[in-house]
Amino acid sequence: MKKIISGLFLFIGVLIFSQESIQFQDVPFKDLIAKAKKENKIVFIDAYASWCGPCKMMERNVFTKKSVGDYFNTNFVNARFDMEKGEGREIAAKFGVRSYPTYLFLNGDGELVSQNFGYMEESLFLSMAQDVNAPNNKKGSLKERFAKGEKDPEFLINIMKLNSSSDFDFAKKASERYFENKKATDELSKEDIGYLLFFLKSSEDPNYKVFTARKAQIIQQLPEDTYKQFDNQLKLAKIVEQSIDDKTKTINSAYFMKAAEPLVGTYDATIKLNQTKLAYYEQNANFPEYEKAALEYYKNSDSFEPNELLKAAWMFSEHVKNQASLKKAAEWAEKSVMRGETSENTYILAKLYFLTGNMEMARTYAEMAKKMAIQSGKDASLSEDLLNQIK
Repeated sequence: MKKIISGLFLFIGVLIFSQESIQFQDVPFKDLIAKAKKENKIVFIDAYASWCGPCKMMERNVFTKKSVGDYFNTNFVNARFDMEKGEGREIAAKFGVRSYPTYLFLNGDGELVSQNFGYMEESLFLSMAQDVNAPNNKKGSLKERFAKGEKDPEFLINIMKLNSSSDFDFAKKASERYFENKKATDELSKEDIGYLLFFLKSSEDPNYKVFTARKAQIIQQLPEDTYKQFDNQLKLAKIVEQSIDDKTKTINSAYFMKAAEPLVGTYDATIKLNQTKLAYYEQNANFPEYEKAALEYYKNSDSFEPNELLKAAWMFSEHVKNQASLKKAAEWAEKSVMRGETSENTYILAKLYFLTGNMEMARTYAEMAKKMAIQSGKDASLSEDLLNQIK
């Protein structure tokens, strides 16, 4: 009888304990959003990883507190997702989750209204939740409110913060409205200048007028030489646009240099031209032109990071036939391998040795790549295929 009573008390204790904790719903993401829409609540998602120590501490020390459970169960639709499994992977990609724990708060339209990070004590975690649960965050779709002309500075700043990586164009439009409605007599804060520079991509952008008109305030926060360099890059972006012939999918080098040299000088203009060519020709799968641009740009390969050289080496291994070019790419890959061997860079080097006829070295590095891939739990099929070709 004592055992039965003891077990009963234990069960009741566990039940009460679980009721005091945040009640996480084990339902698909779309159902969480639908429920939040119906109940006019915000979704709280604990975005965690199984190996994350601070995530386990939050689960054990904070989510179980009665004050936390009461507030979150009353005001939010709560869920937890492992960001490395199932739907969690899609959520991580959609909202740019890169550290753990991350706390996502979404409205009934599935839009991010707040994103916070790291271990928090009970009081700070509750204070954060109360701020997020403000009525302003439950007014409806951010994009609909923006389309209707909402100008509240906090609303616009929130859009900039939350969408800078997931929806840059939306965040950029919010930045433009933010500065459009800022009075000329208002001082720009350090944060304002940060927003202005981050979303300013061309001298044709509406905010470029703010950038030039507020120069005196901006150079109080950063060196005037840095301001000038940034201004030149904005102007170069326009020159790049004018240099591209979309019909032929080529870049007019002569026009670019003529327009860019007076701004930044021959050396910097040449670097910008080659960077533009690499990006544009890769994007448009024009690999003969990519090959020429890479050979010119990486001529002095000691000036570049090995990982940057490795990307070009991989592109050559996939799309270039010229033996001299492939041998140059092998030199680039060698620099990456010398910095530190991985299954990826040793495979690329092995393939380049194979393509240039150095079968002994190709076999050696292909075997190394295969071994490292297997040891780290990665796919070794590319190395295996290469070894079969060598044999």
